[in-house]
Amino acid sequence: MSDYRQALTAAQNYRAAAQAALGARLDHRPIDREQRAAHGFAWIATTVAALDATLDWYEAGSRQRADALVTHLAFAEGIAQLVGGLPMGQNEIFRPADLGLTDAAARLAEACAALLDSDQAAKRAELVALLADGQWPSETLHDADLDAIRDQYRRFTDAEILPHAHGWHLANALIPDATVAAMAELGTFGICIPEEFGGLGLGKLVMCIVTEELSRGWIGTGSLGTRSEIAGELIVLGGTEAQKADWLPRIASGEVLPTAVFTEPDVGSDLGSLQTRAKQNPDGDWVIDGAKSWITHAARSDLMTLLARTLPDAKGYAGLSMLLVPKPRGSEEVPFPATGMTGSEIEVLGYRGMREYALQFDAMHAPADALLGGEEGQGFKQLMRTFEGARIQTAARAVGVARRALELGLDYATTRKQFGQPIIHFPRVSDKLAMSLVDFVTARELSYAAARAKDGGKRCDIEAGMAKLLGARAAWSNADASLQIHGGNGYAMEYEISRVLCDARILNIFEGAAEIQAQVIARGLVGGRN
Repeated sequence: MSDYRQALTAAQNYRAAAQAALGARLDHRPIDREQRAAHGFAWIATTVAALDATLDWYEAGSRQRADALVTHLAFAEGIAQLVGGLPMGQNEIFRPADLGLTDAAARLAEACAALLDSDQAAKRAELVALLADGQWPSETLHDADLDAIRDQYRRFTDAEILPHAHGWHLANALIPDATVAAMAELGTFGICIPEEFGGLGLGKLVMCIVTEELSRGWIGTGSLGTRSEIAGELIVLGGTEAQKADWLPRIASGEVLPTAVFTEPDVGSDLGSLQTRAKQNPDGDWVIDGAKSWITHAARSDLMTLLARTLPDAKGYAGLSMLLVPKPRGSEEVPFPATGMTGSEIEVLGYRGMREYALQFDAMHAPADALLGGEEGQGFKQLMRTFEGARIQTAARAVGVARRALELGLDYATTRKQFGQPIIHFPRVSDKLAMSLVDFVTARELSYAAARAKDGGKRCDIEAGMAKLLGARAAWSNADASLQIHGGNGYAMEYEISRVLCDARILNIFEGAAEIQAQVIARGLVGGRN
């Protein structure tokens, strides 16, 4: 057994001790009263899963020098955080004592003494020297088709997105129609839609690769596919045959751009409290009344997947239904031409290109066949079935943002000179780059592991939550480190890193905030206690 396998086994034993300790606590108190302990355990489990995925990547690859250094630093830092303190947030460090794990942490430290007692400075410096020389760690997926897809989307991103993205951001412009059309031509909007309905019929791993590369260029282009991913999966899994035949080919081709209309004012993750109502008229049409908020790409969309309360007497989730609501595409002059629907833009720091809106529905009509699957009261269940794919896709977006932040920091550090030399030669700069690279690789490999689990037909809400949780942290920390490398210039809007920092921040919030992900992971792993 390799030293890393031994370290992983020791970390897995520590994770098991943490799970047992949390389980014992939850025998006496509800999980909401033990959030710090529960979420700390979720971070322990996520860290161990990331080490596992990283070691699988290393052992399956060529084991080139950069790969070896990344793996070593990932284990050295990951084990050190498990023993000393895991960052759940900027000012929230989970310590072993928070869950009564002092003795278990001591056993882990003893088993991994060689990793913990070594100064890693030389390895960080060597890794950055390789990176500066253009020697990135391996990214092959050991499949010629998958590697070709990555290469195709990387070339597209380099040519069609990166040269323009910052200008689009500064202008708060929508992603140009020509870019959307080019993305559609590549098959972006039909990756996971079955071939019989005009899609590519591929899996979540391909979706990860595509999303990662597009998000490296701009999170807006990487996120545009999320709307088609959610709508497509909703219809594939829950739609009638007529709904599938009608909507899926048009979503796959890019003719129809969907938007997800779920969130409401004052209702974030608590979807059971949604108040937007939809009532069926005697003629069969649905009439929608209510308000929605934080709706991405609402104006330039053609289809709303709208979650509404159709059974007012049913409590909580039981009264919710999913409607497929067609709408005319808006323009800059008239963003919401549909009768019974109005909207106002929510100005945001980043995550531009599609725009965010608050929507009002005042007797807006939807056709009689709008009810997804023809079943009332199934909306929340139908939506839940898409959460795994959406969160994996969000993890991939985070990986792309994390890489772009690293690229910008590396480029600036090699060209910017201070005190007679490029600043990359200063250890506090190169250290940031080294650990940004490690975080990028571990987040990437964890997202791929979640995608493979989903493609294998496994329920993977825990794996998806872990990938999203770690990916969002990596994106933010990489962007923050890169901006610090830029110094004062990074705070100037003319520099791309200022946009990347703003884009990175949202990843810890949407598709389930970090705290929600940690709750899902902990609840799932301890067996669904209250």
